[in-house]
Amino acid sequence: MPTLSSEQLTGKTRTHVLELQEAGCTLQADAARAYRVLQAAAARDGVAVAAASSFRPFEHQLAIWNDKFLGRRALLDRDGRVLDRARMPEAQIVHAILQWSALPGASRHHWGTEIDVFDRNTLPTGKPQLLPAEFAPSGLFSALNQWLEQHAEHFGFFRPYDRDRGGVAPEPWHLSFAPISGQALQALTPEVLAGALSGADLAGDAIVRSQLADIYQRYVLAVAAPSPRALAARALSQ
Repeated sequence: MPTLSSEQLTGKTRTHVLELQEAGCTLQADAARAYRVLQAAAARDGVAVAAASSFRPFEHQLAIWNDKFLGRRALLDRDGRVLDRARMPEAQIVHAILQWSALPGASRHHWGTEIDVFDRNTLPTGKPQLLPAEFAPSGLFSALNQWLEQHAEHFGFFRPYDRDRGGVAPEPWHLSFAPISGQALQALTPEVLAGALSGADLAGDAIVRSQLADIYQRYVLAVAAPSPRALAARALSQ
């Protein structure tokens, strides 16, 4: 499995990923092979796994962050309700953003191992909102949720945001390719993250830098551990 450089870890380059036009996503080669096998298996069970988001470069994540911090995009609470930004101090805005959107340089989507998925059979056109309610038992993607729960590990994938750990809100749509992402998480140190942010035109930069250690602990490290089965599935991507 490849070792990612600091620029690859923080989305400053895309030399580690390839574009899968037929699958509508961009991933590392090993993750892409495993994802295609997962897609085919799901299709045989009547679930059409489709990508809503995959690799995301630093500049894209920076634009999302700045739009939310500056009020150009809505801020949501943990239940998906719109927050009143005008009543919130800037430090609170930072943590509201981090519930749903990573700090630029800290997004797992920079690694080429992460993919947000939905079921094309139950949403034939457009893209989903990607809210937990869609994956609940009565939700639009309940069948997909059940299928992933039973089978994702077999193909090397796990869900890092499977429950609320006081950081990132639960994201049942977010799949991570365990054989690579575990190494990437270990390599993304606070020093690497601080280096990626150096010189970036980041809204709320002073607050972020003053809280970077806490942000790293709560929103980078506080994720599920992949199961041994998911880690052992690397052979499927060969």
